[in-house]
Amino acid sequence: MKSLDIKKTLRQFSLFKELTENEIEDIVNISITREWKKNSHVFLQGDPLESVYFIYSGKIKIYKSDIHGKEQIVAMLKQGEMFPHVGFFRKGNYPAFAEVLEPSILIAVPILDFEKVLIENPELSIKVFRVLGEKIVDLQDRLEEQILNNTYEQIIKLIIRLGKKHGVVQENGKILIQSEFTNRDLANMIGTTRETVSRTLTKMKKDELIEADEEGNMLIEPDQLLNEILQ
Repeated sequence: MKSLDIKKTLRQFSLFKELTENEIEDIVNISITREWKKNSHVFLQGDPLESVYFIYSGKIKIYKSDIHGKEQIVAMLKQGEMFPHVGFFRKGNYPAFAEVLEPSILIAVPILDFEKVLIENPELSIKVFRVLGEKIVDLQDRLEEQILNNTYEQIIKLIIRLGKKHGVVQENGKILIQSEFTNRDLANMIGTTRETVSRTLTKMKKDELIEADEEGNMLIEPDQLLNEILQ
């Protein structure tokens, strides 16, 4: 990938949108691009933390695994997203696995090189902290959902979140979520069982809270789902 393409791609990330031409050039100069095959891993949980990745194309699953092999999905990421968010300010090892779900092109920014750029550009550090602060708030909100909401409410909030992040707004204002997530994926995102998710979605369809076709595509109305929780 040419440096001009890398610059154009990085400019699309909120982390780099406000950078000056010189600041973004410093990031481009240390960036590395690489293609990844389906089912490969960008890194494994416990590997030395070396780079932060920006998705140019493709789809990445971030997940944790316990000693029994039970999987907990942290995020499903697409073009225009970065991972891991804690990478720039964390020492040690990667906190999760990063699996390639479809052929992907990633831009890697080595952490040690990025730290040198931050030292030379103090104003850039402030911009980076601002963006990562927003990510921390999002993670806190998701943690609160698991602590304060029952499983039914967690599933509703998960569907709303997926709709906002991955859905397509229709002419009638509803949001279409295409069938890229299996019930097992949804279960692993909130730490429940596939059977629980399946029963809940069946109930929600019966109650006309969601519309779903045979392929698993869902049509939702976020405000209606929120009202179901607030009742």
